[in-house]
Amino acid sequence: MKDNRTIKELSLAELKPFTGHPYKVRDDEEMDALVESVREHGVMVPLIVRPVDTGFEIVSGHRRAHAAMRAWLKTVPVIEVELTRDEAAVALVDSNLNREHILPSEKAFAYKLKLEALSRQGKRDIACGQVGHKSRDDVDEGESGRQIQRYIRLTHLVPDLLRLVDEGRIAFTPAVELSYLTPEEQELLFSEIGFAQATPSLSQACHMKRLSAEGKLTEDAIMEIMAEEKPNQKERVSIPVSDLSKYLPDTSPDRARAFILKACEFYRNHLERQREER
Repeated sequence: MKDNRTIKELSLAELKPFTGHPYKVRDDEEMDALVESVREHGVMVPLIVRPVDTGFEIVSGHRRAHAAMRAWLKTVPVIEVELTRDEAAVALVDSNLNREHILPSEKAFAYKLKLEALSRQGKRDIACGQVGHKSRDDVDEGESGRQIQRYIRLTHLVPDLLRLVDEGRIAFTPAVELSYLTPEEQELLFSEIGFAQATPSLSQACHMKRLSAEGKLTEDAIMEIMAEEKPNQKERVSIPVSDLSKYLPDTSPDRARAFILKACEFYRNHLERQREER
């Protein structure tokens, strides 16, 4: 690996994202703050790049490059390093794992990228143990090999379900179990989640995994499992009387409850008819 640590300026037009980059560059409040900093002070920390046939590929600094583009900069400071694709993949993952906010999907694809790179480097037997990272004090803060494999299982989820994991609507452990469902079964499940307005518990996810392995996870089976009551998820919904008054002539508790339940039943029947007509 060649690295003379010479900082030079490169045009943003010459830079391209790392192919298969697992971390999302989001235009959120943190990015807005970074853009303002770049406008005022420039890019303070050089990007790490490697030469490729079409220019230079970013190894570290995708967010800084994006902020520089939003700040209308023409060039950014970089350090050019000679790295193979696999060496760059490992460096990219390691440079981001210490970030404060990492989505489960980002960690999943990052671990997968690094594991595959280490495996191609002939480190297949010890790869999982090296996928975790160490702090600056060399204290191991990485995940265990088993936990890394569980994260990598998330890459088998269809995008719609993986998005629910990132949003915190599906917990990590049930998500791992759901990753063993076929893509077709996962799509059926996603449709049922939207219909039932509920996500699977761990026991429900395990039940679906078992049925899937037996080839018995039909749409009806998914609907039946999702209809099961979750004792630990009993919640009350409070609706202010003022919100109901424009719909109900009588807002006494008993009459309001009866009306709401009847309305829910009517709406559920309406949705079922829509499903039958598709």
